[in-house]
Amino acid sequence: MRRILALLAAALLALVALPAAARPLRVLYLDQSVGWKHAPVARPTGGGLAQSETAVIAIGKTSGVFEAEVTQDAREITPERLAKVDVLVFYTTGALPISPEAWAAVQARVAAGKLGFIGLHSATDTGWPYDGPGEPYTRFINGRFAGHPWTQGTPIRVETLDPDFPVMSMWPVGFDYAEEIYQHADFDPARVRVLQTLDFAGTPLKRPYAVPIAWVRQVGKGRLFFSNLGHTPSTWEDLRFRHQLVEAVKWTAGRTAGSATPDPFRQAMWQFKALLDYEPVAGRDDRAILGRLAKMDPAWQEATAARIAGLRALYPAKPGDDRAPFDAAYKALLAEVAARGGK
Repeated sequence: MRRILALLAAALLALVALPAAARPLRVLYLDQSVGWKHAPVARPTGGGLAQSETAVIAIGKTSGVFEAEVTQDAREITPERLAKVDVLVFYTTGALPISPEAWAAVQARVAAGKLGFIGLHSATDTGWPYDGPGEPYTRFINGRFAGHPWTQGTPIRVETLDPDFPVMSMWPVGFDYAEEIYQHADFDPARVRVLQTLDFAGTPLKRPYAVPIAWVRQVGKGRLFFSNLGHTPSTWEDLRFRHQLVEAVKWTAGRTAGSATPDPFRQAMWQFKALLDYEPVAGRDDRAILGRLAKMDPAWQEATAARIAGLRALYPAKPGDDRAPFDAAYKALLAEVAARGGK
């Protein structure tokens, strides 16, 4: 009898322990718009859920990886509710009505490895005043919307930098797409690992600075993933994007491997490439130039890449704007980079 009771106790303990690792993850999807409302988060006038809300719920059920709840009210994010959430997903705009206590709790749980965070598309067009523990939202996600020259339907060329990373394995190394892509201010390359970027060699609408599309960040023991994709309704029907969301939930929840070690050197090289791709010159061996630049002093690489990134703020916002400050800075940088790489 004692042996039977011992076996039953062991079996009970096993059943109790198993769900912690095997149970579906709990996802809370916030798609509140305090500002511009994107089509995938617009609920029908007569009632019902938005396209992206329906998709997130369906993706979770179909995959068996997670169960999702959706809300368009950030006030529902409370410390008490967060205790029952494994991954928090933002597809948001504007100054969300989230309390300082709730935002502090989000960051504390992420840093403790108890909560994953995913930002989709306009999650970087979000921010509100905050001076409590941790970081303001913009610094937490590592970017602030600074325009979208690539509007819905604009053809782009995407380069996947880490094709073996779990949240990137469904995408080709290089592929053509059509999406609205944001460029960002307050982006610090030393804090994140960029997993996808625009490749201006194959993107008709060019800029002389790099434009990251997706990145990951280690926050204490926790993980953050952001993707620029998700503006266009058809993206939500793309099986690759839906697969990526599943893998992002798993990765941010700590169920799959993948290092978020920042890659400032690789990001610097893409800054150099964007500068050279902006105005191709026949006979100029850009590949050789990039190869030489890769061997330069790291301090010069980092400082020069930061200057190239700074061209975004100088780029004329409208056709009639004064181009002189941008042209002067661009030509000086191009001459320096070409000279350094041409030796």
